[in-house]
Amino acid sequence: MCRFLLYQGAPITIAALVTEPANSIIHQSFKSSETEEPLNGDGFGVAWYAPALSPRPAAFRSVSPAWSNQNLLELSRVTQSACVLAHVRAATPGLPVTELNCHPFTNGPYAFMHNGDVARFRFIQRSLLASLSDSGFQGVHGSTDSEHLFALFLDAIQELGNPDAAADPGAVVAEALTLAIRRVLALSVAAVIPDASPVPGEDGESDLNIAVSNGHCSVACRFTTAPDRDPMSLYVNTGKRYICEGGVCRMVEPEFGKGAVIVSSEPLSEDPGWHRVPRNHLVIIREDLSTQLRPIEL
Repeated sequence: MCRFLLYQGAPITIAALVTEPANSIIHQSFKSSETEEPLNGDGFGVAWYAPALSPRPAAFRSVSPAWSNQNLLELSRVTQSACVLAHVRAATPGLPVTELNCHPFTNGPYAFMHNGDVARFRFIQRSLLASLSDSGFQGVHGSTDSEHLFALFLDAIQELGNPDAAADPGAVVAEALTLAIRRVLALSVAAVIPDASPVPGEDGESDLNIAVSNGHCSVACRFTTAPDRDPMSLYVNTGKRYICEGGVCRMVEPEFGKGAVIVSSEPLSEDPGWHRVPRNHLVIIREDLSTQLRPIEL
């Protein structure tokens, strides 16, 4: 399965997340410690925000393994941002390894990434596309269940209204993500499968570890419909200033205005501040870096 991380806080170099930690996202691309398959070499992506230049995130994605991409190493050491999303991909069997299918996906001010599978996706893809608005439909360029789920999220945001105009923008983003999850699960449950198939994602259980951001507030979730096993791993580290020196990364007491929140598939370090996100819960990260855990109500 894929691995990802989301950072929101004081500006740092992308390298402090992607390359420098002992268990950086690049390390997780070839030696993931909390998945059955340690390799996540079917491409990668990084999205980051530069709000002084544009509300839209920049994105760099490639089908090459993250561990061998020199452009990623060069870009990450000189690029700073206060909001970064990074993803290494293990492609679902049967889906092509193309740049269009690499996460994070971006549209307008949003960046989105997913770890897991939508159950029975190939049997609901047509009906899912038919349920989208014109703008949602036109925003799907690849073939992953993840990007289709992102389109459902964008439609939900459109229905709920601009989060920036709300009293609690993070709550609006969280509700939009919950609506997207409800809708994709409803389609999955109603799917008609002509023949039994052992293909992953067609056993009726969905795994939806997701992270989404607009650069001001972010939401992540750890979720599965499987009643007899845990969701895939996801951790959060909050409230302090993140530093990485000589491969040793930790949270320290922040100077005023320099706190941080990190959500990651695996802890980046031995720092004791990492906490496992509870089963089927959202993590809401607000612009002031306050966080809230909320159960996903379906």
